[in-house]
Amino acid sequence: MNNGPPPLFVIFGASGDLTSLKLIPALFRLHLKKRLPEGTRIVGVSRTPFTDDAFREKLADRIQSAAGKAWDRGAWDRFAPSIHYLGADATRPEELRNLETQLQALDGKGPSLCGRVYYLSISPTLYEKVVRGLGEAGMAREIGSCWRRIVIEKPFGTDRSSARSLNRVVHEAFQERQVFRIDHYLGKETVQNLLVFRFASAIFEPIWNRNYIDHVQITVAERVKVGGRGAYYDHAGVLRDMFQNHLMQLLALVAMEAPSRFEADALRNEKIKVLESIRPFHPEEIGRRLVRGQYESYLREKGVAAGSRTSTYAALRWDIDNWRWQGVPFYLRSGKALARRVSEIVIQFRHPPHLLFDIPEGQEMTGNRLVLGIQPDEGVHLKFQTKVPDQGMAIQDSDLEFHFREGRPDQ
Repeated sequence: MNNGPPPLFVIFGASGDLTSLKLIPALFRLHLKKRLPEGTRIVGVSRTPFTDDAFREKLADRIQSAAGKAWDRGAWDRFAPSIHYLGADATRPEELRNLETQLQALDGKGPSLCGRVYYLSISPTLYEKVVRGLGEAGMAREIGSCWRRIVIEKPFGTDRSSARSLNRVVHEAFQERQVFRIDHYLGKETVQNLLVFRFASAIFEPIWNRNYIDHVQITVAERVKVGGRGAYYDHAGVLRDMFQNHLMQLLALVAMEAPSRFEADALRNEKIKVLESIRPFHPEEIGRRLVRGQYESYLREKGVAAGSRTSTYAALRWDIDNWRWQGVPFYLRSGKALARRVSEIVIQFRHPPHLLFDIPEGQEMTGNRLVLGIQPDEGVHLKFQTKVPDQGMAIQDSDLEFHFREGRPDQ
């Protein structure tokens, strides 16, 4: 991005929490690290009336609250002039045409902003209207070196037919190379580290298969409840909110074969092979493979329908029918309002085929275990067995640990 002209980020739904809590803080951090091209500008778009200054102060208040003592007002004041606000209802084609005129006028006030990124920070129910409107307003058209990209957050539809319908609408306005259907979970350092851990280290690959691995556990547990997202969550539930995106991405990274090169299409193709190998559920198997639950106070949450049976917790078993993973169960679990917050992947290795040493009564042989911590414990833990000093041939569990906080180059 630094090699070309500065881009223009257009965030639709800019008055919402995603913009102030995630998107603008991320762009601000890129600015602090000098990873945004000089002259980059950001335009927030929503129906709520704001002036540029009022919008900037709203963002500053939220970011300062989250940053605490790390807040740097001077750095923010240098970044804030790059942020603008335009009021518009993006579901109305005539307002999008007027927005295009305003964006072109903004382009004339500084360096040429030949590239644009449209980020849909809006309700998924509005995706089709906004995408169709962008196409009709000519805002998806690329002329010469002036590129256009659109970023669509999950959920991408609610089932197969709605996802295909949305995809058709997207392709009416944008070419496939212009479209980013993102899962923000993939932006986590510890998730990206899965690729490095697997394919830049030679010691684990020979045992990364059904011959040595007993099972795999993937857990994303949250202590928080649904909070102000009750209306959305009651239509999505934990399976759509977490499993069909975040957990399936983690499963694919654990189970995929090495791509031929580190390139988007090659990575995607290997992930697809894994997903296509997952054994389908038959209706009579659901009771044995899936457990669902709901935390006690869920029905009292704002926006939740009376008597709702939406799941806030689920655990399921998946089997991958291919040569590497045949017979190795993958256990996935996620939920709200749980005892502790943890996101991790556990690779449980098989027991030795023949144990030479006596296990004291009451002690259990746990086997080797590799834990890839995603959050809040960001790191890698390997459990193995060692001799207890001065206790004959008694054995005990020991750990090798790596923590990301200890390995940062800026520390």
